[in-house]
Amino acid sequence: MVLHPQAEAAMALWARGPRVSDPGFDVDAQRRLAREQAAAEPREDVARAEDVDADGVPCRLYLPAEAGSGTTGATAVVYLHGGGFVFGDLETHDAQSRRIANRTGAAVLTVHYRRPPEHRFPAAPDDVDTALAWLLEHGPAAGVDTGRPVVLGDSAGANLALVAALRHPGTFAAAVLVYPFVDPRMRFESYHREAGGLGADDAAWYWQQYAGPSADLADPDLAPIDSPLLGTLPPSLVQAAEHDPLVDEDVELARLMREAGVPTELTTYAGMVHGFWRQPAMFDAAEESLAEIADFLRRTV
Repeated sequence: MVLHPQAEAAMALWARGPRVSDPGFDVDAQRRLAREQAAAEPREDVARAEDVDADGVPCRLYLPAEAGSGTTGATAVVYLHGGGFVFGDLETHDAQSRRIANRTGAAVLTVHYRRPPEHRFPAAPDDVDTALAWLLEHGPAAGVDTGRPVVLGDSAGANLALVAALRHPGTFAAAVLVYPFVDPRMRFESYHREAGGLGADDAAWYWQQYAGPSADLADPDLAPIDSPLLGTLPPSLVQAAEHDPLVDEDVELARLMREAGVPTELTTYAGMVHGFWRQPAMFDAAEESLAEIADFLRRTV
């Protein structure tokens, strides 16, 4: 299959900016730019969007528009944003968090986990643990049903979502993994075949920032695709992009999960590239993906 025309246009636009693997790349400048760009995005109304301190981890709690001013009987979604572990925060992913809440009818807790290079692994998954514990204890008082929570992440956030489900077997009713970034050893052929939205050099740079020079790349908290505990996962939806360098590891992850006995659905979005999921103004498939997630949760949770 060939690139979708919308993916071709996005790739041309994204090629204008600096790459993280360029010498002298400025992380702080790129973070500022991402927040400026996010500030210009349209934001859907929700019933409530409230910043909360989850025992030291900054989070934002969203109740969907249909919830009105009262409580919602919908389940809670713990959302872990992408950004190669290095980028992304509550502001850059505010618009997507609102869409997730409104499309699924769920309460969404978006977690601002610590990021490298300031805070390397395992700071991020440890922060997710803390935020999850806070939600389970305090969610009901905030109008959230925490009886059957869901964990959802995209890219690096899907790595963290998978690790959270593996660290807390039996806690989540479902997991949604959008083009998960799960193999720090980059063993799959699609890194050499595809460059859609994420180059192999860029992926290697992200892993270097996150893992640092002394991490064990086979640690399942770092490389959940290698976990011996995949069979403990809840029913899961894996979404992949056909022209993403991560597509082969995503397909293999889904295969391993099924082999371990986990009810696993896999959708590979034809013609799509890494990054399509939270760009509905650029990709029709972004809304298709959210609709699939909403349907999966209705059927599963």
